Amino acid sequence: MARKKFVAGNWKMNTTIDEAKALAKGVVETVGNVTDVDIAVCPPFTNLLAVAEILKGSSVKLGAQDVHWEAKGAYTGKVSCSMLKSVGVTYVIVGHSEQRQYFHETDETVNKKVKAVLASELLPIICIGETLDERKSGQMDSVIERQVKGAFSGIEASDVTKCTIAYEPVWAIGTGETATPQQANEAHIFIRKIIEKLYDKEIAASLRIQYGGSMKPENAKELLAQSDVDGGLIGGASLKASDFAGIVNPV
Repeated sequence: MARKKFVAGNWKMNTTIDEAKALAKGVVETVGNVTDVDIAVCPPFTNLLAVAEILKGSSVKLGAQDVHWEAKGAYTGKVSCSMLKSVGVTYVIVGHSEQRQYFHETDETVNKKVKAVLASELLPIICIGETLDERKSGQMDSVIERQVKGAFSGIEASDVTKCTIAYEPVWAIGTGETATPQQANEAHIFIRKIIEKLYDKEIAASLRIQYGGSMKPENAKELLAQSDVDGGLIGGASLKASDFAGIVNPV
């Protein structure tokens, strides 16, 4: 089954409003007319509205970096799905490794967020991946399986293909280290087999799995050529429009 590639830029805690506007304009100028690849950018919450205005009329969609699972209430510092929808968000990153590592994200809270995002008719990008210690100690498969099963617990089959999984080997994020294309593809195949066991072969074959560990223009073509790598969740390389464009359209 042919899966449309999906490249999303995670700007993390970078860009003021003026910087975000300039970066968004650069993205629109370089890839704003691309339709054979799905494209999204995920600015910080403070810049979502400004970036949404710039993306209008382009093929680039707006994403958010996180969300809270409750609809409203006394959750100081948190943002709800309805708030994100109101500023034009389409995609929401859930369970990023930095949320898991620094801010106590768990498989349970990831699952709550996935359910809230789907219920709000937004599209989750669900991040999973092992640390270097977990990989070296032979826990990679069990960690990935636990995270996938946790994220999709109670998710109806009809909602699975609304999701994107982003496999991010934590040891390759922001380090300059990258899983080899073969390592990335093997992990993606393993993830797809877990989804097949949870649901069925057709759903597993149609689900998009991005690679999220230091993808850049220099390695994008080889990574994206792998059978089960369906795009990228891009960190550092998404902060420069020309680099991001070099991943969307690798040469």
